[in-house]
Amino acid sequence: MKDHLLQISERIKELREILDISALDMAKDTNISYENYCKYENAELDIPISVLYTIANRLGTDVTVLLTGEEARMDSAAVCRKGKSVKMERYPGYEFSSLAHNFKQKTMEPLLVLLDSSTPATTMVSHTGQEFNYVIEGQVKIIIGKTEHILNEGDSIYFDARLPHSQCAVDGTAQFITIIQK
Repeated sequence: MKDHLLQISERIKELREILDISALDMAKDTNISYENYCKYENAELDIPISVLYTIANRLGTDVTVLLTGEEARMDSAAVCRKGKSVKMERYPGYEFSSLAHNFKQKTMEPLLVLLDSSTPATTMVSHTGQEFNYVIEGQVKIIIGKTEHILNEGDSIYFDARLPHSQCAVDGTAQFITIIQK
């Protein structure tokens, strides 16, 4: 999966250079610290999905291009067959799969997320839009601001994604669907 992160970072840098945007301007335009932006572009730091959207928007492309190197092709419906999603490991113990990677001009991003409790909880993130999480299996702790919510299989939560939030498996592994509105 580290190779996948490197490929994404290379695509970002290549598109930025084609558009003749400096790394400093890119960092300013996306409201990312210059230090972190450089680490993202050099594959030294994992790129949160919300940051991928911000970068894709600034580059005038779809996040699918950054994830796969290919343009999304579908505009009426996109089927994602079992085992055919675009997967990315954010870091050990946190993997997500894009379930609509081939749909053009998405206004939301459905992801299948796999968590493993043997790794530390994710750092808090925030992004524009709203987010919906539905637990398929296991138990997930979702922290929004200073409030913790424990969700079990069949439970869901909908929240303002501008609030700092994180998710982690409580015991063992957990799987949930998240839908992020852009």
